Amino acid sequence: MRHALIFAAGRGERMRPLTDRTPKPLLSVGGKPLIVWHLEKLAAIGVNYVAINTSHLAEQFPGVLGDGSRWGLRIRYVYEGPEPLETGGGLLNALPLLGPEPILAISGDVWCDADFATLPAEPAGRAHLLMVDNPPHHPQGDFALDAQGQLHTEGTPRRTYSGIGVFRRELLEGWPEAVGDVAGAEAKPPRFKLRPLLEAAMAGGALTGSLHRGTWTDVGTPARLAQIDADLTGAAGGRTDQGEAGLPGR
Repeated sequence: MRHALIFAAGRGERMRPLTDRTPKPLLSVGGKPLIVWHLEKLAAIGVNYVAINTSHLAEQFPGVLGDGSRWGLRIRYVYEGPEPLETGGGLLNALPLLGPEPILAISGDVWCDADFATLPAEPAGRAHLLMVDNPPHHPQGDFALDAQGQLHTEGTPRRTYSGIGVFRRELLEGWPEAVGDVAGAEAKPPRFKLRPLLEAAMAGGALTGSLHRGTWTDVGTPARLAQIDADLTGAAGGRTDQGEAGLPGR
């Protein structure tokens, strides 16, 4: 995987008033913007080109991140307009800037200690999703992950999609049929969620997943932001001559 996409266009309504002045992915955790943790991890596995979808307060991203050269990356900003295109529309809109290989796509508002190198460079199906145990605010989970690593809309155990996955372009084939007549699908560029495409892939047995049991946080509220910031700051403060203290579990 040489190319990656970071979804950073959301308004972050639940994070207000913090996001009235700062896009959620640029909020600081552990001493640096949330999105920088992703950029560092992408550079570490050899990704060299990152597209970042923007909308809300889009002008702040280049000022903070620049062209990506400080991490050995090339960053291209993809402005979606004043109305974010959702995950499906955002992925479709960014495709012309990304190569033909599978794309590592990451939600800009999550923090995760997973090693991206463990994700398949070539998914067995149309996509591979990194799943996590269900957090307290989402106890019902999203999809069922079976022992063979296949994902299903029904069944158990149910897990939560982390917002991190590897996607083939084929996932977007036939997207109008998959999303139906939802509002925004007729717009140019179209606006639609990724979930209907994932469900269509699951129905054809073409969606795989793996379970990450480390630290993961959907930084969706000020309380969660404060908690992960405290965890990361505490871990950094626990460094010794032998190395760095591990992060506390979720």
